[in-house]
Amino acid sequence: MNLLKNTIRLLFLSILIVACNSNDQKKQQQQTGQDEEKQGETSSSNKGQAYIDDDGENPNALQLAIKSDDHSTLVKAVKAAGVENSLVNVGPLSVFAPTNAAFDKLNGKTLENLLQPENKKNLAKVLTNHVAPSNYPIKTLKKNIEKDRKLFMASGNYVEVTEKNGDLYVGGSKIIASVDVSNGWVHVVDKVILP
Repeated sequence: MNLLKNTIRLLFLSILIVACNSNDQKKQQQQTGQDEEKQGETSSSNKGQAYIDDDGENPNALQLAIKSDDHSTLVKAVKAAGVENSLVNVGPLSVFAPTNAAFDKLNGKTLENLLQPENKKNLAKVLTNHVAPSNYPIKTLKKNIEKDRKLFMASGNYVEVTEKNGDLYVGGSKIIASVDVSNGWVHVVDKVILP
């Protein structure tokens, strides 16, 4: 009888241990799944504002450039320099966006070198020289000409705004089109504005 009681106790303890281990494993799996989910959320949120889907009617400066076949080189450069988020911030900002043809005017080696990972900082400097941290529609740009004011660019440089034969130039680059975007203005320019 004692042997039967001890066997039943041992069997009961074994079942209890297995059940406890199984519960611990389930808890560990749930915790691991939650940790992986949180890690996934963190890594996607680390990409910043540039990667937030926004189906708004009025695109921001980066969304406009991405949708434009004439600005694929600019988009490639923006991504290579890692400055996507600066083109989607709330603004207001004014982006002077060189076309593919504008980039083609650069010496081929210059652009090729700027796109190399080791030149990321230099490329960012060139690109931020195309962003004015303020709202500059054409009307305001013309007022700056009248008052002989230069534009302060995100690169820290100042560029001159001039008018010749009815055309506006910023840093020597001709504005060929202007688009109102959700975070300011995009002015399409025919040359890269080098710092």
